[in-house]
Amino acid sequence: MRGECLRMAADGCWPEAADVNHIDPEERRTMSTSSPTSRDLFISRKGILPRGRDLIRSPNRPPTLTARQSKQERLRLEQLHEERDRLIRLTIAHRSLETHFQPIIDLRSGSAVGTEALSRFAPEPIRPPDVWFAEAAALGLGVELEQIALDSALEQLKHLPSGMYLSLNASVETIMSEDFRAILDDAPAERIVLELTEHTPVTDYVAFAETVDRLRSRGVRLAVDDAGSGFSSFSHILNLRPDIIKLDIALTRGIDKDPARQALGRALLNFGLETFRTTIVAEGIETKGELETLRSLGCPSGQGFILGRPSRAMNRRQAFPLQLPRPVPELELVLESLTG
Repeated sequence: MRGECLRMAADGCWPEAADVNHIDPEERRTMSTSSPTSRDLFISRKGILPRGRDLIRSPNRPPTLTARQSKQERLRLEQLHEERDRLIRLTIAHRSLETHFQPIIDLRSGSAVGTEALSRFAPEPIRPPDVWFAEAAALGLGVELEQIALDSALEQLKHLPSGMYLSLNASVETIMSEDFRAILDDAPAERIVLELTEHTPVTDYVAFAETVDRLRSRGVRLAVDDAGSGFSSFSHILNLRPDIIKLDIALTRGIDKDPARQALGRALLNFGLETFRTTIVAEGIETKGELETLRSLGCPSGQGFILGRPSRAMNRRQAFPLQLPRPVPELELVLESLTG
């Protein structure tokens, strides 16, 4: 670093660098032996070079905070924490969230086979749902927030067409909580799919599998999300043998233009359909090319903006007002199946 600074000065990288040749030998010796992190690494002739510490400061190294600044930052973080806690508690107390639904489509027939319930939060600052749930979990309120989200979604189940299932996002803690079974008591279990979220890992697969098996005995099905995005989803698949595997959007996006994604998608489809005899749903389908490629690979079901954006369900006829670009003729049946 020191040698590079001297070379830049000698090559004229600074406007005054030409005067460097007139530095007396004693100053050159001082300059060459100074540490590049020292306060003294600068040429004493006025205006020749900036201080060395200014030249070599790492752009990635944050400036040192003073004691006063550190205290202010701690206060700011404490206030932010308190505000987040207040908003989440108010949301739970007033049940102030909306449930939107995104249809899951059979890519062979174009009919809607299910829908995923998605929570939306209005309080500002506006943040994605996963941030809300992650913050609630960090505050010890994750299960409570998920429970009101589940209640809100189940209230709309009676408005869905009878042939559609309802996919509910739930964490391990929520599924294993004592109150969870009571939430499902009055729901038609055969129409419920529990979509395991990634807020927290499964620390005890044996205990969790026993809980899932009890729910399955009532007709509830289990889905594992984000297949193809990391090791955890494969661990869930191998240990829990889900009824539905959902291919991650990172795999789906651009699959029509990427042979590597196509190869991985084909392998996952074969693994799920042939080895586990499970259902596959591709998430995040947004273009005609992605849709046609997934259909050609044999993917049975899909979900994404091109098939239907999330919308708030009001009643049977207004449940899913899709605006399809009709990428394939069969998908024209979707409008009839969802609004008929």
